[in-house]
Amino acid sequence: MKRQAARVVGGAALLAAVAAAAYPVPVRRWLRFWGATGKEITGEMPGDELIEGPDLETTRAVTIAAPPSAVWPWLVQMGSGRGGAYSYDWIENLLGLDMHSADTILPQFQDLTVGDGLPVGADGPVLRCAVLEPERALAFLSDDHRWLWSFRLTPGCDGGTRLVSRNRIVTARPSLLRTAFDRAVMEPGSWVMERKMLLGIKARAERLAGQQPTAGEPAGVPV
Repeated sequence: MKRQAARVVGGAALLAAVAAAAYPVPVRRWLRFWGATGKEITGEMPGDELIEGPDLETTRAVTIAAPPSAVWPWLVQMGSGRGGAYSYDWIENLLGLDMHSADTILPQFQDLTVGDGLPVGADGPVLRCAVLEPERALAFLSDDHRWLWSFRLTPGCDGGTRLVSRNRIVTARPSLLRTAFDRAVMEPGSWVMERKMLLGIKARAERLAGQQPTAGEPAGVPV
């Protein structure tokens, strides 16, 4: 039985390794760095120093036609049992993460402070706020110091915002099988979910900005 189990594990590792090796490098790079510029990919992000030499890193970005003030509230209220993740809730909930993406600003979750926990499902990891610079930077670090999730908001000269998201992850037990699995499954999966999240924040922030009065207009006047 042990030999049979070993053959099964070895076969799975070989298949995963073959899949990872066959993965086109340009496609893998596009998935890991979707939407990000070369400068954003190589540049520093808030909290990078908290995890050095990650086994997996992704940097993705989106341009939002709204000021940072309209983007920030959606970031600070993220989390299961809070504002959700603005991604595919049905996929999140298949994994038991209890994500329900809000379409409105939730005042009760706007007072985030450094050290506060952001839950990822009832039994998932807890990410704690490690960096908080209102309307500029936000970073969460897992309690086991293996996952850093950071955001940077850069205002544009046109009144918009460049939102950059980075994940830095250290695997518990690096191995050929784990590396192959991450490349063949986790990286494409994270692209699917994070792309939807970034576009979800973009849509919400742009809608919020459209509801806010412009300078000189009294509150309540449609814009």
